[in-house]
Amino acid sequence: MSKEKKSHEDKKKAAEARLETLQVALVDTQIWTLANGKKVCILFEGRDAAGKDGAIKRLTECLSVRNTHIVALPKPTDFDRGAWWFQRYVNHLPSTGEWIVYNRSWYNRAGVEKVMGFSTPEAQETFIHDVPDFESMIVRSGITLIKLWLDISREEQKARLDDRRADPRKKLKVSDLDQVAQDRWDDYSAARDDMLRRSHHEHGPWMCVATDSKVKARENIIRHVLHIVNCPHVASTIDAPDPDILFSYSEVIEGRKILEK
Repeated sequence: MSKEKKSHEDKKKAAEARLETLQVALVDTQIWTLANGKKVCILFEGRDAAGKDGAIKRLTECLSVRNTHIVALPKPTDFDRGAWWFQRYVNHLPSTGEWIVYNRSWYNRAGVEKVMGFSTPEAQETFIHDVPDFESMIVRSGITLIKLWLDISREEQKARLDDRRADPRKKLKVSDLDQVAQDRWDDYSAARDDMLRRSHHEHGPWMCVATDSKVKARENIIRHVLHIVNCPHVASTIDAPDPDILFSYSEVIEGRKILEK
């Protein structure tokens, strides 16, 4: 075996060992949340190919299938379009002991719907005005709310989208919006910046994750979740997230961090 290949294999084994340790910590944390009636809600948002599916898989694959639910809703029906926007999401919020993970959430209205014109500017403005109050109500009801924006560079997104189209195993991930993601990159950047700025608040702060390295992104997301859920005998044993990989949107506002442009 060449030195390069051995080094790659060693790094892979080390990453697998770190992930196993973190997943054990997740299991222990969920046992604690079940015993104490905690409710956890995690939102995964980000550009296409930013790694939401893979991160969610690593986060949830060892958790209880009975008490952990991934919510990935299809495009709105006629009923959904005529109803209060948050209505289609409310019934999926966690009850006692549950962990709910949204693979895209109510923030569709401030992202893809805004860029693609799938809803009116009035509806988009109503949403961004109301979302802090909506999330504050969620938190006051006893739900731990974790909001993650997965950030990716334009070059890495293109590489991942090209890989999707070339790999027959990934046919289900290919969509008509893939090319739009690159063609309208600047529009998505503007929508992201407005959304994060106006919906980053005390009860619902955004955490930004640099995802060009999938391994680092996944590890740091799990570390963050463990620290926020804060099981007393688990969180203290886990290193804090790497601030170069996962950081508060407050740091972007203050000019100490920059999101991909």
